[in-house]
Order: sequence, then C-alpha cells, then structure tokens
Amino acid sequence: MKIEELLKMFKDVYGENKEPIRCFFSSGRVNLIGEHTDYNGGYVFPAALNVGTTVLARKRNDKKICLYATDLKELVEADIDRIDEYKNIRWGNYQLGVVKELKEAGYEVGGLDMLFHDTVPHGAGLSSSAAIECATGIAVYSLFNSKPIDRLKLSFICQRAENRFVGVNCGIMDQFASSLGKKDHAIFLNTRTMEYRYVPLKLGDYRIVISNTNKKRSLADSKYNERRSQCEKGLELLKKELNISCLGELDVETFEKYKDLIDDKIILKRVRHVVYEDDRVLKSIEVLQKGNLEAFGKLMIQSHISLRDDYEVTGLELDTLFEEALKIEGVIGTRMTGAGFGGCTVSIVHKDAIEEFIRKVGESYYAKTGLKADFYTFEIDDGAREIEI
Repeated sequence: MKIEELLKMFKDVYGENKEPIRCFFSSGRVNLIGEHTDYNGGYVFPAALNVGTTVLARKRNDKKICLYATDLKELVEADIDRIDEYKNIRWGNYQLGVVKELKEAGYEVGGLDMLFHDTVPHGAGLSSSAAIECATGIAVYSLFNSKPIDRLKLSFICQRAENRFVGVNCGIMDQFASSLGKKDHAIFLNTRTMEYRYVPLKLGDYRIVISNTNKKRSLADSKYNERRSQCEKGLELLKKELNISCLGELDVETFEKYKDLIDDKIILKRVRHVVYEDDRVLKSIEVLQKGNLEAFGKLMIQSHISLRDDYEVTGLELDTLFEEALKIEGVIGTRMTGAGFGGCTVSIVHKDAIEEFIRKVGESYYAKTGLKADFYTFEIDDGAREIEI
C-alpha cells in the first residue's frame, strides 16, 4: 500500500487537523547464521529486511493513544495514565507496552493518533512483533523529543515492552536488528557484551529467499527449554576446570582440549554445536569482508548440518526444504533459521533461479511432507527510520 493510500486512510479514520502527520518504518529481520547461540552468550548475525511496519502518527491534544491497523480495521483507544488496564487486549498491547516503557525511561510522551500497516508475513519467524515495537518506539519518541533516539536504547525499550507488558520472554536480537539494521549489511552481535559491528553483505544478483514449512510447532517450546537445560549442564561440567560464565566464552581449541569433561554424549553434541556455530559466525565475517558470498553460503550449509546432527532441532520438514534447495543450481547457501521444529529456512538464491527454486522445492516438499510451503523473496534494508512525506 502506497504512502498516499495510507494518508487517505489515516484521514478517513481520524479526520483532519492542523497537526502534521509523520511517517515511520521499522523492518522485519532474519538471522543469517548463529542459531541457538544467543542464550549461550554467543554470536548472532541478523539482517533487517525490506518488509516491516509503517506507522503514520500525529499528536493529539489529550492523553489518548489511538491505534488503527489497516488489516484488522480495528480502532483501539487507551489512556496514557491507565495503560496497564490494556495488557490483555487482542491487538495493540505491543504498541502500548512501548509507550509505557518510553514513559518509564523518562522520555516525553503524549496523546497520539497512529495507523499501522504491516508487510511482514505472519508466522514466518521474521519478527513482525519487533517491527511493530520499533516502529512505535521511534514514532512516539520522535513526535515528543527533539534529539535523535539512541538506537541501542530503543531496542532495549522495545524488548522490555515485550517481556514486561506483553509477557513474552524474548531475547534482544529481534529488536536489535529491527532498530539498528543497515542496508546491504548484516550485524555481528556479541550477545554476551552487546558489542556489535556492521559487516558488508552485498548480494549483487542474489536474493534472500525465506521458505516457510507451515508446520505447526507443537514441540518447539518444550524442546527449546530442553536444549537450554542441556547447554547449562554442559557448562557446569566444563566449569570444573574452566573459569567461564557461558558457552559463548569457549573457542574451538579450548573446547577440543576440555571436551572429555562432558561424559554424556547428548550433552557433548549440544555444546559442540554452540562452540562451532560461534566459530562459523566469526568465519562468516572474515569471508564477507572479502566479498566472498559463496564461502558464506557454505558456512550456512554447515550450520544446518550441525543443527540437524548435533543440536537435533530440524526434523523432516526443515531437512526436506534444505535438501531440495541444494538441488537447485543458483543456490549458494541454505539453512534453517529460528528455533527449529518447523518454521523457516533462509536461502541465498540467484535472482534468475528464484522461479525454479519456488516451483521445484515447493513440489518436492509437498510430495514428501503433504504440506504446502510459502516462499518470500527479500533484500537487506535499513532498520527503524522516519520516511519523508
């Protein structure tokens, strides 16, 4: 939907007045490599995508926050001084949580009319919630505060909103990527120290293709918690001789030297994935700084194999998408992304091979699983920002 159409819809919903309408956008994200490392104090490598949440916003002269979604055609009205009363509403709690956190952080907030238009495919693991939060955050902040907001602070504010107001125990990566994303770059983030840097990821004639298994993830939560617990057990065993606080502090050499401390084969496999996955993220930075996209693609493939064999979080659906993708000429990298047990793969595909990729992978996937996959093509874009109108 074009900005002009959104402006017309905004005026139809809220009417016209002298206050200017401003436009803001924040992106969805994909984690390109570095899976199941974040809760182990390891490295992640997300990038912002060219889909996300667009917000039109205008000041009001009272203390009402009014929210309207273009897809739901639903208007939510809330009082700034009584935001806690709206925690359990069907839609709008992510936005109101951000307003509350901005206020509690000491920033100026006030009454607003806001219209939301979301282009992130829901259920595809591309972090539509973080896009909504960061778009809300930059809009509300910008209308009432003159200095530019610190993007790292914005990501923490949005994470707190999801943790404390919505009640979802997410990490920082999603909001971080949505807030700090940069066109043609991925972000290397050390989740232990929150140090980060941009790494060039010039795709050239290649595109990011997300393939959604459309499998219901009934086991995801219990298995996720099981993996976290297994990593914690591995850490405790290694601590007998190593002064470390998390698995993210281990390099490959140290792990290989002390791995015999882990006498449980399953625990050993889990820890091995985390250590070698961190190493793959570091190698990814090296090869991408040299412009070697093909070498990065090979590291993505190695990541999936480790997630399949050592961490055991893939399953028939993700493995089928992975195997069928590798049969297509023009695919240089593919892997599962996200928690696993369903969800999505991310692939780097030559633009001329995308049509064949979607057709052949889709057909083979349906034949082997009985499920219909969805496919989305993306480029790497900037994160949260204001758009001139």
